[in-house]
Amino acid sequence: MKKRMVAAAALFSLAIIVPGGAAAELPAEVVQQIRELAEQNQKIVAQNRLLIERIEKLEQAVAENREAAGEVNSQLADYDGSLLQKINERVTLSGLVEVEGAVTDDFNGTNTSDLALATVELGLDAEISQWSSAHLLLKYEDGASGLGVDEGTITLGNLDNYPVYLTVGKMYVPFGNYTSNMISDPLTLNLGESNEDVIQLGFEANGFYGALYAFNGEVEETGRDNLVREVGASLGYLYANDEHALDLGVDWLNNIADSDGLSGYLMAAPPEGAGLTEIADQVNGIAAHLLYNYGPYSLIGEYVAATEAFAASELAYNGGGAKPKAWNVEVGYTSELMGKETTLALGYQGSDQAVDLGLPEKRYLAAVSMGIIDNTSLALEYIHDEDYSVANGGTDNDAETVTMQLGVEF
Repeated sequence: MKKRMVAAAALFSLAIIVPGGAAAELPAEVVQQIRELAEQNQKIVAQNRLLIERIEKLEQAVAENREAAGEVNSQLADYDGSLLQKINERVTLSGLVEVEGAVTDDFNGTNTSDLALATVELGLDAEISQWSSAHLLLKYEDGASGLGVDEGTITLGNLDNYPVYLTVGKMYVPFGNYTSNMISDPLTLNLGESNEDVIQLGFEANGFYGALYAFNGEVEETGRDNLVREVGASLGYLYANDEHALDLGVDWLNNIADSDGLSGYLMAAPPEGAGLTEIADQVNGIAAHLLYNYGPYSLIGEYVAATEAFAASELAYNGGGAKPKAWNVEVGYTSELMGKETTLALGYQGSDQAVDLGLPEKRYLAAVSMGIIDNTSLALEYIHDEDYSVANGGTDNDAETVTMQLGVEF
């Protein structure tokens, strides 16, 4: 194309330069070709101008698109950053992993040892808005079939602005406190802890806290419909300053038979349990706790009990109906050992009329735990158990357990 354009331009120039007389001497065909080539050259020049204009417009459009794309990418980056920032501000993740090794000499004189993944917890707390929040806890314990929902609640309220809140969902009802410096759960927890689908109305104001709650338990009263009949109440007081911390509380539950430990026994098939889903009458339960810290020293006291006896066919003791109770007393001391925070604890626990629940009559404990590195602890616990007498359904023997635990919390 370029060669044709050059040739045409040359001929056109030649036609202009050559005098009229000389042009007249050229053959008519040649003159006609020169004129046609000149016309084609003019057309090509016009087309080139149009092409140049189009190319310039395309280049301008490309530049504008690049600028727009840059603005979009910047906006997306800002959005991603703000979204992640909002998630970090509103959502808190937490977790716990515990591995335990234990050696046991039980009431029957049988020696056993085991190493197990004892506990896995994964928690999520989300601040949905200023007045609503959600909590989820997934949990696995040794012997369970897998990771399951241990807690899942929605709370409406804002304690920074208003002292009353409403919580609904699956949770541990506020019956008992169960704080401990030991690896093992206290006997009070074995008797009173209850994980249920609950509606709870609570408050916190001027150090006082409390709650009213209701749920539909698994163990029904004979002849009653399957309705929400289990109710409870909790009241406590919390005080803390730079040196002292005090937590006092009392709790009431109208049917302690729905605690996890008691309902597990009542509903289990014989001989492990009573094989029941109904009981003659609801059995009230009470709980009280005291937690006190003074500098490095701590004191824990707790009591959980049924206020009336079960029928002998439901939970028996010494030929009659049992009225079970349990308690826990611990003292602790926290200091630094080799530059690591270390807690030493001694405890005494006991139960009464709870032999069918598999609880010892007396338990003596000692434990030491150390934060070996950030969020990682190592603990050692010794337990000496004394069983009920033979006359009261026990073996009258002693048992020993030594447990070591490695835990990571985040």
